[in-house]
Amino acid sequence: MKKEQEIQLDFVVDKLTNSIQNTISGDSFQTEVARFTITDSKNITVKNGWNFNWKTELKDDIKEVYKLTIVNNLDIVQGLLSITKEADHIYMNLLENAPFNIGQNKLYEGVAGNLVAYACKLSFQYGFDGFVAFTAKTKLVRHYEESLGAYHFGGHRMIIPTESSKLLVEKYFKT
Repeated sequence: MKKEQEIQLDFVVDKLTNSIQNTISGDSFQTEVARFTITDSKNITVKNGWNFNWKTELKDDIKEVYKLTIVNNLDIVQGLLSITKEADHIYMNLLENAPFNIGQNKLYEGVAGNLVAYACKLSFQYGFDGFVAFTAKTKLVRHYEESLGAYHFGGHRMIIPTESSKLLVEKYFKT
């Protein structure tokens, strides 16, 4: 069986907010995370500015794909997250901001942080004590250590431990 190559994630945690924040007005908007479906994927294409083929993620039965939207505006996807439930942790396969949430002219900040916090939340729900792993590009290792409290585990592997996960979940998902 051919082993799938791990993608080195290169999302930037621009700001840790308690929702997502409009970069023009400064207004915060409450978000909702839900399963991403084939129907949702019709406009989420490389042709429309997305970097990854999210239909491929959906077709893989071991992966769970989630979308981040603004409450009361569920048709506009702000970002996407693909995870795999491992034996003792959540593995983030992919995380991508919507094209309009990338770069200097992005519309919203806090999208990536929100999605990472959701992966952490799932890790607690599955009984994994908040442990989340992912593969990072070398140039972003320090960024993830500083912004997410992740540990560099060796190679390109990063781990978000219990305490850091707890802080992220509390920030984004008030209980």
